[in-house]
Amino acid sequence: MTEKITLAHGAGGKISADLLHEVILPNFDNEILNELHDGAKIGKLAMTTDSYVVRPIFFRGGNIGKLSICGTVNDLAVTGAVPKYISVGLILEEGFAISDLQKILASMSEAAKESGVKIVTGDTKVVGKGQADGIFINTAGIGALIDGVDISAKKICAGMQVIISGYVGDHATTILGERHGLELPPNIKSDCAPLNKLVCEILAAEPKIAMLRDVTRGGMAAVLNEIAAASNYEIVIDESKIPVREEVRGVCEILGFDVLELANEGKIIAIVPKNSAEKILDVMRQNIYGKDAQIIGEVTANRVGRVGLKTKIGSVRIVDTPIGNLVPRIC
Repeated sequence: MTEKITLAHGAGGKISADLLHEVILPNFDNEILNELHDGAKIGKLAMTTDSYVVRPIFFRGGNIGKLSICGTVNDLAVTGAVPKYISVGLILEEGFAISDLQKILASMSEAAKESGVKIVTGDTKVVGKGQADGIFINTAGIGALIDGVDISAKKICAGMQVIISGYVGDHATTILGERHGLELPPNIKSDCAPLNKLVCEILAAEPKIAMLRDVTRGGMAAVLNEIAAASNYEIVIDESKIPVREEVRGVCEILGFDVLELANEGKIIAIVPKNSAEKILDVMRQNIYGKDAQIIGEVTANRVGRVGLKTKIGSVRIVDTPIGNLVPRIC
């Protein structure tokens, strides 16, 4: 651990995990928190909280407001819950334009309506000029757990299939483009979207889905490593089956990024029984947010808690948890 906080501590990679396990968790140790899912299961309810500091606050495909609602909804959905209620805390910097605030709030309202959730409470604080970066948003969400569903890494077993709900890397590539003035084609935009209805549809088709995670900070590399470590199984994914737009792949090649480490804001990974995988894939593809879903790998019988990537040339390389952050303040 370093002696001071760096941007890498908020990246969702290994440095973030070190901060969580060595500094934060020892102060709040309890059986609910120690599940370390995207939300906590409390009786028949699920609860989650998140904060949003993305820069720039407006980007192709969304803005910080839409992102905050979709992110909260998705965190609840992947615990196996139906999102119901959200709180919103606004931290505004002196001088922030009211017109921009109105646009952000309108997008939050629209995302909440699409998700079927209600924003029921909140708070607003203002800090001095130069003491923030325009606007930060904190949310908390509550949902009702679906009967008969138990989303947990402990349910993972050998032979299960790994599904991704669509193209990866679009969100991080969009933020990079907006931040650095890159000219990207119009089809590259943030994938920011509420996934709760998609999740409900696949859980209705197969309640015995073992694991669901939304693929945000740290990308597929971070999320799959967290799942592998929690389940103590090896997960092997096939590079040729991972849906990546050629434009995103091109940006990664030019800038030296690994697409597996790029953040997404509208994608889920599902680990499902092998005999249900094709059925779940068909259900996903009937939803607009899952139309490009693919089976990309499987859980092996090796009890080693790691992630492997079968490359296009036939070799297998280990996929490590990202150390820091390729793109800080991505969400």
